[in-house]
Amino acid sequence: MLSKKQKENIIAKYATHKSDTGSPQVQIAILTAEVTDLTGHLRTHKKDHSSRRGLIRKVNERRRLLQYLEREDKKAYKKLKEALKLK
Repeated sequence: MLSKKQKENIIAKYATHKSDTGSPQVQIAILTAEVTDLTGHLRTHKKDHSSRRGLIRKVNERRRLLQYLEREDKKAYKKLKEALKLK
């Protein structure tokens, strides 16, 4: 689980304008941090199936947002993909 401070840092880094909290770039960055956090949790707690289900849901949501961003703004999509080191 990301702390409030971590989320604020991510929002500040990927915001497209001053009061931006919901753009696809910010949402994708937050989801990426949550996926990374959950992946580490599941490495130590292999039988935590409810967290595994949450991880799959977050990965799918991030995938849908990435497809949307690619369709709407290819330049922002490529920049974000490189910044987050996604495949």
